[in-house]
Amino acid sequence: MESFIIEGGHQLCGEITPQGAKNEALEVISATMLTTEKVRISNIPDILDVNNLIQLLRDIGVKVECNGRGDYTFQADDLNLDYLDSLEFVKKCSSLRGSVLMIGPLLGRFGRAIIAKPGGDKIGRRRLDTHFLGFRNLGAKFIKDEQRDVYLIEAKRLKGTYMLLDEASVTGTANIIMAAVMATGVTTIYNAASEPYIQQLCHLLNAMGASISGIGSNLLTIVGVDSLHGATHRLLPDMIEVGSFIGMAAMVGNGVRIKDVSLRNLGIIPDAFRRIGVKIKEEGDDLYIPHQPHYQVESFIDGTIMTLSDAPWPGLTPDLLSVLLVVGTQARGTVLIHQKMFESRLFFVDKLIDMGAQIILCDPHRAVVVGQDHRIKLRAGKMTSPDIRAGIALLIAAMSADGTSRIDNIAQIDRGYEDIEQRLNNLGAKIKRVDDCSIV
Repeated sequence: MESFIIEGGHQLCGEITPQGAKNEALEVISATMLTTEKVRISNIPDILDVNNLIQLLRDIGVKVECNGRGDYTFQADDLNLDYLDSLEFVKKCSSLRGSVLMIGPLLGRFGRAIIAKPGGDKIGRRRLDTHFLGFRNLGAKFIKDEQRDVYLIEAKRLKGTYMLLDEASVTGTANIIMAAVMATGVTTIYNAASEPYIQQLCHLLNAMGASISGIGSNLLTIVGVDSLHGATHRLLPDMIEVGSFIGMAAMVGNGVRIKDVSLRNLGIIPDAFRRIGVKIKEEGDDLYIPHQPHYQVESFIDGTIMTLSDAPWPGLTPDLLSVLLVVGTQARGTVLIHQKMFESRLFFVDKLIDMGAQIILCDPHRAVVVGQDHRIKLRAGKMTSPDIRAGIALLIAAMSADGTSRIDNIAQIDRGYEDIEQRLNNLGAKIKRVDDCSIV
């Protein structure tokens, strides 16, 4: 098991460019299975979750050509559908959360797919009901294979229909879109997720010959087509990584520029950090975070405590609440973090409390953070990363702490952040990757 050894107290200075968007990558790579022609995608991040999905596509017969760093061509003209029935495929799907996004393309193009309970991290239950209900609305049937604990999904021909999603699920919306683009007739999806990832997926599919309107809204209309063709596509910068860098720059930065962030696709993220006092300058398509010895948490107009909570786009993404919470530990003032979506995502705060942070965990969804304004520095400690975002939050905490910290299970961080220690070391951090079980 690999770990990070972090020497705290070093300030970051310089420029950093965010990787391509992880969540968008999982969606558009899966979409390449909808055509027999070549689809070229660039700015793909070199991270574990994405690489595992690419390998899974290779396993079922997709031809994958690497044109250069982050630049791949996919061609799904000769798929081995028998592999879907293998125990090996089921096992790999069980360990890869992104595998669920293969269902829509396989069902849409071949009328058949298989689903195992996807793996990933420990942030709480991620139900698949929205996916199932959407496929069922399109005419798919589900057969439970008790022996292998999987569902077989079949449909001779999907038929377009109107559906109101029970929740604005990002992966659910993406899956239903990919299944519907070649269905007979018109599909209308209300309460659809509208995140930039979904918008990008729709733009790619339209470039491949699909007919999707309402992009960017919660009401999508899809006119089914007989087939799709090849296209090229470039991923957006990862807005979660941008937010993570803002948090690092606030906590331990001495002037950090985040390059080419696609500002118009960041939504409310910069303003969320501004609410806890972080100064952010917008310069072209860059963000500059100056050195800030102090940052003051705002209060609402009526004087009540600042609350930061997640919400479907264009609300604040839940993936950044962990980072905002850590940044709040050294602010002036108090902030309530309300994580509505996942019931286990805030449990990592126990480690921050051990490091000296003043946090009251009210329940699985809410934490009150009392900022210390750098009067009391966090203490170094030994930690374990339970998920991607908690992992990066703990890394930020360790970088600001007095002493040397250790973070175990960093494979969780590698799932979402490309070559993170080297990129941060280039800014002045002191992070070392080790693969032994020695104790700091």
